[in-house]
Amino acid sequence: MSANEKAKAKTEQAKGKTKEAVGRAVGNDRLVAEGQADKSTGDAREAKEKTKDAFKH
Repeated sequence: MSANEKAKAKTEQAKGKTKEAVGRAVGNDRLVAEGQADKSTGDAREAKEKTKDAFKH
């Protein structure tokens, strides 16, 4: 996995977790949904990079 893509994935996952937690704390459903979407985007990016790495070897 390229370091840049890995960093992007981890950043998106962390941002998503933070948004989701804040949204739950203040009762904002839209923020919770945005956080879940960001987390999913990070998860998908990470999965894509792992798949690419698997076929490199």
